[in-house]
Amino acid sequence: MPGRSTSGSTGFISFSGVESALSSLKNFQSCISSGMDAASSVALDLVETQTEVSSEYSMDKAMIEFAIMDRELNHYIKAVQSAINHVKEERPEKIPDLKLLVEKNFVALQNKNSDTDFENNEKFVQFKQQLKELKKQYGLQGEREADGPEGVDEDMIVTQSQTNFICPITQLEMKKPVKNKVCGHTYEEEAIVRMIESKHRRRKKACCPKIGCSHTDVKMSDLVQDEALRRAIESHNKKRNRHSE
Repeated sequence: MPGRSTSGSTGFISFSGVESALSSLKNFQSCISSGMDAASSVALDLVETQTEVSSEYSMDKAMIEFAIMDRELNHYIKAVQSAINHVKEERPEKIPDLKLLVEKNFVALQNKNSDTDFENNEKFVQFKQQLKELKKQYGLQGEREADGPEGVDEDMIVTQSQTNFICPITQLEMKKPVKNKVCGHTYEEEAIVRMIESKHRRRKKACCPKIGCSHTDVKMSDLVQDEALRRAIESHNKKRNRHSE
């Protein structure tokens, strides 16, 4: 419970204990984030090995569970912060029951829950995109996506995919590709970071180096690791080395 002076004035209320607990909750969010990273990595492993897993135990379900936990934790943190701000701003003569106030705020936020909330969860969105991209690289299609002929020309898929392996900056095959969340183009991480830093030192904006792209202000925050492409490149190189032996 927040401490206060014997005078009863809300101006002397201390929320240090509550804010310390909030800090711990925010740290727990990093645990959820790590769990999502692990689930995403396992899912990509399963695609690479073409291992079938029942939907009941799929990584997709695990990611949804993590996303739900993340949403609920965010709502609780917002509910607590809202209650604290209410007391600080209103300065009521009698301090309200903070527990009831937090619960009321939390329920109000939870009532607004929707499946579309997951579209705002960056980790979940990235997971779905990476999974789709890796399946595409391996010529795998989900039941709903398989609208073409059953036979898949693997050599044609590999040839098409190889064009995505080249960094538009270095013109070399990428080793650590990152994807631009805004325009969807990929680059070698070191090359794009160096380009952005160079432009910023001259107080200029960094344009996407992909020919024809209209994105004229690439930021560091726009970049995410493209794990699916990295795995596809490594797999392609392993196959190429085996054939050359």
